[in-house]
Amino acid sequence: MAEGDTLISVDYEILGKVQGVFFCKYTQAEGKKLGLVGWVQNTDQSTLQGQLQGPISKVRHMQEWREKRGSPKSHINRANFNNEKVILNLDYSDFQIIK
Repeated sequence: MAEGDTLISVDYEILGKVQGVFFCKYTQAEGKKLGLVGWVQNTDQSTLQGQLQGPISKVRHMQEWREKRGSPKSHINRANFNNEKVILNLDYSDFQIIK
């Protein structure tokens, strides 16, 4: 397996104006477009959190998208990524919004 195809899992939290601006829907759509799986949800602290899984090259693309773009009306102050690890199999079959 080439390095770009190595599967990884990473947790994330996005801080800023990310609730009430369709950030979850845009995150889900971008994840599906890239072929990633995982989940996203709003938190009680007005942040977004979730997990990404997929090929490392596509996860990196999504991380960059999360740090700089998001949804059109969002404003991202900071994106935290942690618990990154190589995985052998995906834990999810889709990219879901958890309510």
